Amino acid sequence: LAYLIYTSGSTGVPKGVAIEHRNTVNLLRWAATAFAPQALARTLFATSLNFDLAVYECLLPLSVGTQVHLVPHLLDLAQQPCEVSLINTVPSAMQALLQAGGVPRGVTTVNLAGEPLTQALVDRLFAATEAGMVCNLYGPSETTTYSTWLAIRRGETTAPHIGRPIAHTAVYILDAQREP
Repeated sequence: LAYLIYTSGSTGVPKGVAIEHRNTVNLLRWAATAFAPQALARTLFATSLNFDLAVYECLLPLSVGTQVHLVPHLLDLAQQPCEVSLINTVPSAMQALLQAGGVPRGVTTVNLAGEPLTQALVDRLFAATEAGMVCNLYGPSETTTYSTWLAIRRGETTAPHIGRPIAHTAVYILDAQREP
């Protein structure tokens, strides 16, 4: 066991989820190869340790020897601008940060997870920043933060979708009868 994290998931009822070291290591190894060192150079850490996104924001940069830029709350960027290369958050928080004018212009990568990603938000991010990549990440806490991902690069016409499985994992799509 690496850690226990509590989630309400789709039920709304809190439950503890046990995450093993091997799952966390797999996530970190995948991300270390999927994201360029320049993208991870100065990762924003604005998520509570009680939320699974913190595993990515805190442990990934430390595991590859890059910087973690800690702020108490994501919206603090609107009042206290800073240089970060990667922001990892949920779409609704990114919408609020964009509205407040707090997204650092020089951010190179924006990861969005936990809620559906719209094309309008992707377009708005590319217009407001120098980001070269917006990623749609998906996964329940039980799978150590992320299970699938899609990288949308500036200039591409890829519509946001769930993406493909991260390394060493598989995804099965089932119908209403729980059949493939």
